[in-house]
Amino acid sequence: MQTRDDIFNTLRDALVELFELDPARVSLDSNLYQDLEIDSIDAVDLIDHIKRQTGKKIAAEEFKSVRTVSDVVEAVYRLVQPAA
Repeated sequence: MQTRDDIFNTLRDALVELFELDPARVSLDSNLYQDLEIDSIDAVDLIDHIKRQTGKKIAAEEFKSVRTVSDVVEAVYRLVQPAA
């Protein structure tokens, strides 16, 4: 089972690798669009990367409400939790 910290670390590494960001810029409070300058095409790339890592796809509808790195961590956390 992945913790939120594990997910954040993996996500930070992905953001650094995919978008050549400085790791120091990526925090839970970072706004994807304003702070990290992720655009809609980048967001699709990020969703695809998450799918490859988890084997599960985040619904585009759910990703529309995502604004911060923390929001992405929560979405992935919900995705990877086994159904109760």
